[in-house]
Amino acid sequence: MKLIDLIRLVHPTLAVVFVFPLIGMVSHLAWQTLQRRRQTQAEGKSKIPPVVGPEHARLGRWLTGSVVGVVLIGVMVPISKHIAKNNIWSTQPTQVILIGFFLVATIAALVALYYAQKKVWRAVFATLTGVGLVVLGAQDGVWRRGFEWWVSHYYYGITAALLMVFSLAILPDIYQDRTHTWRKIHIVLNCIALLLFIGQGFTGTRDLLEIPLSWQEPAVYSCDFQNLTCPQGQPQP
Repeated sequence: MKLIDLIRLVHPTLAVVFVFPLIGMVSHLAWQTLQRRRQTQAEGKSKIPPVVGPEHARLGRWLTGSVVGVVLIGVMVPISKHIAKNNIWSTQPTQVILIGFFLVATIAALVALYYAQKKVWRAVFATLTGVGLVVLGAQDGVWRRGFEWWVSHYYYGITAALLMVFSLAILPDIYQDRTHTWRKIHIVLNCIALLLFIGQGFTGTRDLLEIPLSWQEPAVYSCDFQNLTCPQGQPQP
């Protein structure tokens, strides 16, 4: 394995080591929080400790940052490889500068979202974070699997990240809304996100099987991924 192959493994390694354990903990605490609320409403008390709610919110904030971070790494590694391989800095330096700008702006917008209190600023910074993710993901070099978008690791990941950013943006509204409308929206969207994360486990494993090592790329990428055929080589003597 070459250095570029090891760098490619950073994205799936961080997902397995950090993101998926957080998903499990956040999902468990979400269920505990829901059960506690139901028991309190029905019986006036619950054996589930009240700390589950704040812990769910705290780890949920960590999860959002982790998901966005992993997505940024996942798109920036192939973008950087594409820039280096095709000497984009020499031919189109403005494009490289803009990509760097969007990367910094996306990270800055996410950090600002964590500190924003007013609804309008949370909406602005959440929108900027989402736009940055989409723009960076649309760059050349990113493997989006557009011919099978419904089982695309990229589209699942981007959608899940956008849902996480939205959940972070509406977090204060969940506690202030007496009608529980925002809470219901939060539950529905995060159930969808959970399904997408499960899909990420499948599609990510599949892509690890399909993405070749750097020295194998000329042979593998000569194949037709839509028709599942490859050029026939000369038989070995």
